[in-house]
Amino acid sequence: MSAPSDASRPYGGPGNFVRELIEGEIAAGKHSGPVVTRFPPEPNGYLHLGHARPITLNFEMAREFGGRCHLRFDDTNPLSEDVEYVDAILADVRWLGFDWGEHLYFASDHFERLYGWAEELIGKGLAFVCDLSSDEMPLYQGSLNEPGRPSPYRDRSREENLDLFRRMRAGEFEPGARTLRAKIDMASPVLVLRDPVLYRIVKASHHRTGDRWCVYPMYDFAHPLSDAIEGVTHSLCSSEFVDHRPLYDWTVENCSVPSRPRQTEFGRLNLTYTVMSKRLLKRLVEEGHVRGWDDPRMPTLSAIRRRGVPPAAIRNFNRDVGLTKRDITIELPRLEHAVREELNRTAPRVMAVLNPLRVVIENLPEGERLDFEAVNNPEDPGAGTRTVPFSRVLYIERDDFLEDPPKKYFRLAPGREVRLRYACLVTCTGVVKDASGKITELRCTWDPATRGGNAPDGRKVASTLHWVSATHAIPAEVRLYETLFRVEDPMAEAEAKGIDLASFLNPNSERVRRECWVEPSLRDAQPGSAFQFERLGYFAVDPESKPGALVFNRTVTLRDEWAKLQKRSAK
Repeated sequence: MSAPSDASRPYGGPGNFVRELIEGEIAAGKHSGPVVTRFPPEPNGYLHLGHARPITLNFEMAREFGGRCHLRFDDTNPLSEDVEYVDAILADVRWLGFDWGEHLYFASDHFERLYGWAEELIGKGLAFVCDLSSDEMPLYQGSLNEPGRPSPYRDRSREENLDLFRRMRAGEFEPGARTLRAKIDMASPVLVLRDPVLYRIVKASHHRTGDRWCVYPMYDFAHPLSDAIEGVTHSLCSSEFVDHRPLYDWTVENCSVPSRPRQTEFGRLNLTYTVMSKRLLKRLVEEGHVRGWDDPRMPTLSAIRRRGVPPAAIRNFNRDVGLTKRDITIELPRLEHAVREELNRTAPRVMAVLNPLRVVIENLPEGERLDFEAVNNPEDPGAGTRTVPFSRVLYIERDDFLEDPPKKYFRLAPGREVRLRYACLVTCTGVVKDASGKITELRCTWDPATRGGNAPDGRKVASTLHWVSATHAIPAEVRLYETLFRVEDPMAEAEAKGIDLASFLNPNSERVRRECWVEPSLRDAQPGSAFQFERLGYFAVDPESKPGALVFNRTVTLRDEWAKLQKRSAK
């Protein structure tokens, strides 16, 4: 398993209780072999930001202790799973920077052995075939305050149960007609131990095994046994599996497994203005609220990759947030801070104009070109410089000019001098308007003595503007993104008010600007490449982009609310 380049930042710092647990077990001699973890997604949707936490935890704990991490697909439900999701998950885990090597597994690899253990439980009198329907079964389960009632089929003989289970496998019965249930304790205070279903009949083609099977193990049966088959030492699960741990342990203890894995739970991570549910995200896709799983407004890993978020930012975010046993909700600005921190270090600086206003430099002849040197990244001296062309006609941002500015407006205005980034000082000498009174063009002069942007006489200007040469700039489409939902906790709001989740979608989550211009150095920018558009934010080239038809997604703005909050807290 390869380690990411930023792996020197320890996951969760010194308070990582999982690290302390593993260290304690190693010190006590509980493990004779390597530490083995696993990330076990179900291929029924795309991974989202919440999954980045267990991915990073499992791979990095294995790395820290010189072990390995398996990637295993728990593909036990052919009705909801698809090879599309398998491929997407493989790509997402690789993108995050982790490599499972030769240890790629599927629960379906183990179906024959799982079935054998089911027959073993029948033979031990610990499992039975039940004819109760899915509607009838809850009537027997009891509640937290009342014990359940045994199924009327609970006392079938071992011979009858084995015969019925084999006939289930042979396809003799229809879905819902029968299930295989564990025989544990209908009076147990632990609800999950009240004779849980282990196998059900599903007549659907599986993405790997085809029509070979028509009985499929439940997750709670397949998961612990797959861990045991693969020699997993630490089954690190999120908090929703706490209540399932007694069944995990019962299954491992009562089947003749080759190893005894241990389940440990950690808290889930949620983000404000976001939903972390494959079911709800799938609904947003199917109902057309977004353009697909990789729509840059989505919290899926494929979407944030498309948006230009660097994987190192996600790894560092998860490391720095730390690990707790309870679920936590993190403010979105904290994630954005991690993204800015990484992009500030790695993203080249360029100039782009998203809402162009034409500027004519009256004292520069037609057809003349000047070249100025621009710094690629002031945070990285090794990034070097580039040449940006300057000509008689430029574009600046329309918001950088006001004809009648208020007192504290320091950008361009009639008679005012400003600096053009890397180039020179210019002064506005005139304004051109159309018949409706809209400003269509500015007239300016430049001071040749200020090449490079500095005045030899030491005079100061209050503002520096970005710009592009109209003659040399490349047209582009730029997509500006905000949060997909307009409230901090959309699921809680929907539940509290009894209204549909879609009611809280942000109508301004995407704004598209099609008459934008970027400097010519971006002519051959490749999809996925990330840049800082100076003064505007961080942007990435979209996969739809083509030479001559560039498309950029805004990854994150320059405003860092989390950094400001941290500074205030430090004071």
